[in-house]
Amino acid sequence: MSSPLILLTNDDGIRAKGLRALVEIARPFGKLVLVAPEEVQSGQSHAITSHLPLRIRKIDPYDKDVEAYACTGTPVDCVKLCMSHLLHGGVPDVVLSGINHGSNSSSSILYSGTVAAAQEGALYGAQALAFSLLNLSADADFSNCIGVGQQILEKALRTPMRKDTLLTVNIPDVPGSQLKGIKVMRQAQGMWVERYDRRIDPHNNDYFWLTGDYVNKEPDATDTDEWALANNYVSITPIQADMTSYNDIPVLQQVFNSEKL
Repeated sequence: MSSPLILLTNDDGIRAKGLRALVEIARPFGKLVLVAPEEVQSGQSHAITSHLPLRIRKIDPYDKDVEAYACTGTPVDCVKLCMSHLLHGGVPDVVLSGINHGSNSSSSILYSGTVAAAQEGALYGAQALAFSLLNLSADADFSNCIGVGQQILEKALRTPMRKDTLLTVNIPDVPGSQLKGIKVMRQAQGMWVERYDRRIDPHNNDYFWLTGDYVNKEPDATDTDEWALANNYVSITPIQADMTSYNDIPVLQQVFNSEKL
């Protein structure tokens, strides 16, 4: 692919350090257009804005050779609005989302605005990757991600993938010398067990902060993203929008299929 058009976005907002690092990953590979949320939109998954107007403003200057915009909507809104408004119905060659502040492995993929933004691009036929670093801090150090990300992107650009498939890439938060390599892995079976911290405001009303812990349901499995990350490997998981449980179809057909009601 010669000089592809690359759309950059994220869910941590236009000012996030991870987005700056994503620019450095993408810079050698094509023309860059950046559309990111005006504010933090973590946990928005594939949400879109349907009951409020969207606003978009150009960020000038943002970075050399980067056409950058901030959008008041969700990460998926950013991708949709870019294609509809800025590209006049066109589709970028590549959609890159991230670099997320925090992991998007296992069941976290379901909640991730970072992954959903890349998935939206894949639905339209763009090659799509979502990058995440296992560090939730707003001031996380993304320097090790750039070389790794460029290596992965270079290989991805010359590797055909099925339509609607994207790569979600998780990078351990360790010094570069401790990274063992890259592994393509499946999602671990796990879930977040949430708790809500109840507090009282100055008006004596309840309010709640979400907290919780991740529970890995298969801690001994060695073919999962969680295993790779725990062992200092960069994990790549191919995912797709089709959520059909194909293994269950034959059994359910026997139970439910009928020529009449």
